[in-house]
Amino acid sequence: MICGCLLLDTHVVAANTVTIYEQRSQSPDGIGKYYLGREIAKFMNHTGAGWLERPRREAEEQPSKIINALDLKPDNVVADIGAGTGYLSFRIAPILTDGKVLAVDIQPEMLEIIEFFQEEKNISNVETVLATPTDANLPPNSVDVALMVDAYHEFEYPQEVMQGIVKALKPGGKVVLAEYRGENPFIMIKRLHKMTQKQVRKEMQAVGLVWRETKNLLPQQHLMIFEKGLPDKKISKL
Repeated sequence: MICGCLLLDTHVVAANTVTIYEQRSQSPDGIGKYYLGREIAKFMNHTGAGWLERPRREAEEQPSKIINALDLKPDNVVADIGAGTGYLSFRIAPILTDGKVLAVDIQPEMLEIIEFFQEEKNISNVETVLATPTDANLPPNSVDVALMVDAYHEFEYPQEVMQGIVKALKPGGKVVLAEYRGENPFIMIKRLHKMTQKQVRKEMQAVGLVWRETKNLLPQQHLMIFEKGLPDKKISKL
């Protein structure tokens, strides 16, 4: 997942130093760093890779519905941010007969797993990208869809990473996030590993993304779709 261990507490905007992160007391599953009122969750490292590939994942999360909802075209470029083992990357790749998946992760160990699977599955249109804590390392205007599945809540520098992703989107490009529903206390996921729609929309708005739709397709997760620019376009209701 995109995350890191560096410390950066200020961001310079128009020659003024503006605090964008706060350091407070640390929750058991958090890092004690807050962004727009939300404590950032601890990240899952590569030792938990087996959980991402668990046989029950399709039944529990129905990721195939996420892929169908992306409405991908054969020549699209999809950035799978926080790709982990490439579970979604390898399921998206066959759709992109003239495009590709950029499997982005901050952990080299995860990218090694993806490269192993890539050779084993003989899939040529998945490219690994090593990110940093503050940058997904994607070229400007290169991506049609940036997908984050249960990853965004772990970004240690969410504003910096998302600003880079917005720059990487082509005009009209989309950001799609799947996050466990923070509004529902009965979803048995640790509190900081869930997010409410309200919080996600606030954080995406902070980097200039426009909310388009929330699809209620998944058993436990919100599937939220944002778009770069075009703020005058009619949007769906919650």
